[in-house]
Amino acid sequence: MKLIGMLDSPFVRRTLVSAHLMNLSLDNEQISVFRQADDFRALNPLVKAPTLVFDDGTVMVESQIIVSYLETLAAPSKRLTPTDPEARLRCMRLTSVALAACDKAVQLYYETRLRPEAARWPEWIARKSDQLRAAFDLLEPEVPDAGWLSATRDPNLADVSIAVAWRFARHAVPELIDAERCPRITRHSAEAEALPAFQAADF
Repeated sequence: MKLIGMLDSPFVRRTLVSAHLMNLSLDNEQISVFRQADDFRALNPLVKAPTLVFDDGTVMVESQIIVSYLETLAAPSKRLTPTDPEARLRCMRLTSVALAACDKAVQLYYETRLRPEAARWPEWIARKSDQLRAAFDLLEPEVPDAGWLSATRDPNLADVSIAVAWRFARHAVPELIDAERCPRITRHSAEAEALPAFQAADF
């Protein structure tokens, strides 16, 4: 299997980090949906990252779907989503908010960095900025002062998603991210980024 996409995409990166944490071997081909669209289209006509390419050439898209599939290949002790119903619900709930943060940060990056200034829509930018801040405000009180969300030795899927979202947002739209407003997420992200699984998927 191969994972196609650039690691500066939070969706590609969370998928690869998750694979590393589950001790799954997954090659990453960094092909850009912008600069190498024709090369990407040859693998997946949707030109959507991340794309998981199977050995027979079939493809799967959407990071959450890919990670869910990869969990079926991992040893039970290495899976990132808890099996306890209450813990699983919390993990998925926080993952969903982190993915919303990723989505808003990507939209803001496109709007404020790639779209010509004359074509930008200030009201839309303000709305997405509010949504991005709201996502991190929702996550901040959920993150512990130390350790991971499940109080276990290893991070779960929500830990991965929050850390990836925070790193990407600080990279893509740093003017909107206030570390002092989210000290727990800042601490949590720094600890996650120090892990080999994150460093192996750095950008």
